[in-house]
Amino acid sequence: MGESRTGRALTIGDVAALREKTEAVSQILGSCLRTYIDTLKPLLAPRRLLGRHVGSREDVNGSDLALTRLKDLYREGSHTPFGLPLEFPDTTLAQLDSQPVIYRWEYTYTAKSERDSRALTITSPVQWVLSYESGLTLSQVYSMLESRMERRTEALRQFVISALVMQLLIKSQPSLVQLLAALRYQVDVKPLPGLGAVPFVTITAPLTSFRPADELLLMATRFSGVPAFVELISPESIENFDDPLRTQLQQTLA
Repeated sequence: MGESRTGRALTIGDVAALREKTEAVSQILGSCLRTYIDTLKPLLAPRRLLGRHVGSREDVNGSDLALTRLKDLYREGSHTPFGLPLEFPDTTLAQLDSQPVIYRWEYTYTAKSERDSRALTITSPVQWVLSYESGLTLSQVYSMLESRMERRTEALRQFVISALVMQLLIKSQPSLVQLLAALRYQVDVKPLPGLGAVPFVTITAPLTSFRPADELLLMATRFSGVPAFVELISPESIENFDDPLRTQLQQTLA
């Protein structure tokens, strides 16, 4: 799901046509996912994990253990590449927003040809990162770390802690993962490119996306004037994507 392939034989005209179709499909997938996440908001509330530590009037079983694990994860991932102090700031939890948000998954890729080489921001049309509102988007965090945007230490700290709380909550509620899987979205917890050891929650639609050959990437970004590209959704993956429920029923009847 969401697996990226490279180098498919395409023309620049093919790329233009697929970009338009990709954007339309990605908007549908993203809109559906946002609706699901909004519906699940009560189950994604940080108080369900941290209880009184986030100002809830009612505590929950395991909240002290969850806080200890959160502090350990923060110390492991806060310094590189974020450059944050290792000491966990308890005041940050009081500012933790309960609004879940999704960001498009992105990474930096260097496209090369015989005459050219260019670092590009590549965005996935079928994969998102789930966290809480922190005042920064994933794209802004990358810009800060690459010194393309003024650094805001407190906002970066809030971004990291929001991501850590979300992944701890998701791991504590496997039924949420099962529910999203039934809705055709795969949930994983993994580090993101360029963001060190911090584990993030990613959600992937059941489609395949790919980068075209580097020559086409360079040509397309020269035309647009923007060093960024959205992976293309493979039309075949729309026709042939696996339906977990259908597969389970077929196996039952086999």
